[in-house]
Amino acid sequence: MVTKTSMDKTAKILWVEGRWKSNPDFIPNLRKKGFAVEIVSSGKEALAQVGNKEPDVIVVDAASFHSSGKRICRTLREQVNGMPIMLISDPERPVANDDDCANVILELPFTSRKLVNRINPLLPIESKKITKAGPIRLDTKRKQVTCFGKKTTLTPRLIRLLRMLIKHKGEVVEREELFKKVWATNYTGDTRTLDVHISWLRQAIEKDPRKPELLKTIRGVGYRLDV
Repeated sequence: MVTKTSMDKTAKILWVEGRWKSNPDFIPNLRKKGFAVEIVSSGKEALAQVGNKEPDVIVVDAASFHSSGKRICRTLREQVNGMPIMLISDPERPVANDDDCANVILELPFTSRKLVNRINPLLPIESKKITKAGPIRLDTKRKQVTCFGKKTTLTPRLIRLLRMLIKHKGEVVEREELFKKVWATNYTGDTRTLDVHISWLRQAIEKDPRKPELLKTIRGVGYRLDV
């Protein structure tokens, strides 16, 4: 049975594990349940991979590091705010369940079934009104976009613009094409208003709108969403 999010995609876990593996080894059981599990060996590596792997949940196996894991979890939370984090703790280094370093704290020992039961509620609940691309989560029902933990309300035109860029992510979309589709007109003699809307969109999705990393300008042609 393949474990999926409600968007009908395989649920992805980024598993942070040190040199001392937990006992029992949960990863083979998770894969048998249909989870796609990517393993990294440090918090630093997890930060480097999270953008590329786009996990639904991060699991930090603190017992495998012989530590409480709180520092790793808090570092991750600062950088990937909003992404669910589960902490597997060692009974010799207990972490209080009300500690804000992780969404869920599981103290060893426990069964694979309990692990799966605690992961499932952390998976994203999506609908046809929600579109995801990399760190971007567009909710057309609420007219909001969330990116890097920042939530912004968008106008209907900005929503149409972002949806088109997401639809063609990784591709260069010509300025004239964007103007025709988003503004529903064949007149493209003055597209300066498009530049203004691109600027507003960058304020919503970029960490630094002055140095865009997601929404790139392709000089003389148009724009490309790199996610």
